[in-house]
Amino acid sequence: MSNATRPTQLSPSRAGDFKQCPLLYRFRAVDRLPEPPSRAQVQGTLVHSVLERLYELDAGRRTPKEALALIEPEWTKLNASQEYSELFDGLGDESDWLRGVRRLVETYFSMEDPQRLQPHRTECLVTTTLDDGTQLKGFIDRADVNPAGLVRLVDYKTGKRPPDRFADKALFQMKFYALVWWRTRGTVPTLLRLMYLGDGEVLDYTPTKGELEQFERTLKVLWASMREAIATGQFRPQKSKLCGWCAHQKICPEFGGEPPAYPLPTVLPGLEMPPT
Repeated sequence: MSNATRPTQLSPSRAGDFKQCPLLYRFRAVDRLPEPPSRAQVQGTLVHSVLERLYELDAGRRTPKEALALIEPEWTKLNASQEYSELFDGLGDESDWLRGVRRLVETYFSMEDPQRLQPHRTECLVTTTLDDGTQLKGFIDRADVNPAGLVRLVDYKTGKRPPDRFADKALFQMKFYALVWWRTRGTVPTLLRLMYLGDGEVLDYTPTKGELEQFERTLKVLWASMREAIATGQFRPQKSKLCGWCAHQKICPEFGGEPPAYPLPTVLPGLEMPPT
């Protein structure tokens, strides 16, 4: 049975997919083809779960010891919701992997003291509809609001901080969140912070109202292109170094494969597209 769906919302991850490779976006957002999770992806999910649970504790209990004690039960819950045993060749591999999770959690405590923080929200769902009908949706790892009303949006990354030349790509997600926060709450966030637990580095950025207005226009143009591709079924592959990590090479034209039949009704390019 097909799991195909017609996307109606734009998220940072799916926008990133389309910018990287429109055909990858189709496979993930329209065909919804399954992809085996990688160790790094599951590691990120587990670390995020631990940090979310950490902030559910009273401030005085937010210690490294308490956080490390959360890893095993959170891993058990993840395994109960989806079997991850195929990630490991043996118990030794899993043990090494869990040690890596512990190192990432310990690195977090070297970057800030959670006992001194009282987040406004963690795992915060944010949605809005722009004036042209573009619907935006995302999840912010943490939103901090100080007594003066200043807003800091925080996202945890389990990798290392990218070189400065790739900063714009890294900040796309955070500008997306900042735009939605501004449009729904009327306040431009003071600071956007990416915390890279892989090396203990941070990437900070202060957005302006004018910049977010320009970013909003960029998203409208991007979603218009995505809507046209969804309506016509025309998603071109875009080969890059990232293809090595793609789970769909066997059905990609760039690697001699053939995509499955497009699962949605289509219109010819240039004709009126179905409403979203």
